[in-house]
Amino acid sequence: MTDVPAIPDDIVAALDAQHDNVRPALVRLRGLIYDVASTVPGAGDVTETLKWGQPSYTVSTGTPLRLGVTKAGVPALFVHCQTRVVSEARAHLAADLEFEGNRAILVPQDTAFPEAALRQVIHAALSYRLAR
Repeated sequence: MTDVPAIPDDIVAALDAQHDNVRPALVRLRGLIYDVASTVPGAGDVTETLKWGQPSYTVSTGTPLRLGVTKAGVPALFVHCQTRVVSEARAHLAADLEFEGNRAILVPQDTAFPEAALRQVIHAALSYRLAR
């Protein structure tokens, strides 16, 4: 796994604002984003900022990813709704992932963390511009 940079103070504050039971999943997703980004040719450095109060991650080759919690309190990986990332994930990974609409991949706390499937989704998002 790639060295993941220290979490910036503003991101720490956003994560600390979440319930204790969802924070570990969001931190784990953050690590996966950095790890997968290191495998995308030409992606460059990950830019980590806050968008709408949520941690957001971008690279030059992809579409942004955000970490957050659904209205039902489930940790989620959010993808721009006008991309095909979620619809393609639903078509190929429906047995491994849960979805909300065309923008969120849910990470339920009552099941095993679906790391392999999440890596595929993250890779698809971070290389989105390469595939077009």
